[in-house]
Amino acid sequence: MKLNFSDKARDMVTSFMDLEEDGLQALRIAVEGSPFAPNYELTLVDSDSRAESDLEVDAGSFTVLVDKASAERLNGANVDFVETIQESGFQITPDPEAVKEAMDDAGPAGKLADRVTHVLETEINPAIAAHGGVINLVDVQGTEIFIEMAGGCQGCAMSRMTLRQGVERMVSQSVPEVTAIHDVTDHASGDNPYFT
Repeated sequence: MKLNFSDKARDMVTSFMDLEEDGLQALRIAVEGSPFAPNYELTLVDSDSRAESDLEVDAGSFTVLVDKASAERLNGANVDFVETIQESGFQITPDPEAVKEAMDDAGPAGKLADRVTHVLETEINPAIAAHGGVINLVDVQGTEIFIEMAGGCQGCAMSRMTLRQGVERMVSQSVPEVTAIHDVTDHASGDNPYFT
């Protein structure tokens, strides 16, 4: 397994470790959630907290511990430390090939996915088709769903309102088990929105 740390990220990890009185010497990185909206968790840990199934990655001045489930999704990823005017923190950019494999393996399946897809196809998509839009279910994780807006909805200034006041309301009425709806659309690359 390979992880690529920028100099800044490596320096920040070691400086955080130096601040710890407990002598934490390892960084644990885990990935959770859908491949369409991954959640990265970075935690400083004692090097003795290594589980049998963990993979160890040498990052120079410290060790990175990664569980097997996260390893496939993190292999080849770049870890950086980014500072902006409003926030700073670690940023993980996965390897595009790993993302493609994870997305190919993921996808909506099961009764919940079938019921949500039915609502999208029979109630929501016919209503937004007049604007050239379509909404697709791309993944289900437990009771959370991940949708992608396409056509006239991708990049549309009204897409957030469509999601909050239309999609969420209609899905929650028909499929009350759904606890969260995540929009994973790349709205910045939308080139033909109905509303501009």
